[in-house]
Amino acid sequence: MKSPKKKSYQPIISVNNYDWMDSTFYPDGSDAKSISIGKSLYDNQQISLKILQHTYKNGDTHNDELPVHRNLDLSILFLSSLLAKEKVTEQFPKSILGEEIKSQSGIHDINEYYKNNKMLIDLRLKELKRLIKEVIK
Repeated sequence: MKSPKKKSYQPIISVNNYDWMDSTFYPDGSDAKSISIGKSLYDNQQISLKILQHTYKNGDTHNDELPVHRNLDLSILFLSSLLAKEKVTEQFPKSILGEEIKSQSGIHDINEYYKNNKMLIDLRLKELKRLIKEVIK
């Protein structure tokens, strides 16, 4: 399933058909259809990560708890988006997720968000890096 483009949330980079990748954790089928990074639903000055889920009861979409592997995939998507360039002259450096740029002009917004919040984000990235080194030896 492709990330929907609604007025309130515009994906900049998305991973379509995420359910295919997510199904390795859920052999009976995944409710997560796509993941994306884009302008926040509640504050378009913010960048947010989103999981589009499908509930099979009534066909609605919603957001709820986040399994660990999806958290890691969203982190990979965020870091990959920081590697995207505003004017792609070569192929986008995709991760194992197979990201797709939905809004070339939105890449600027992600870079600006990172630049404006670099100190706070870098603190977390450094802590994540430290912990990863501890866990994976």
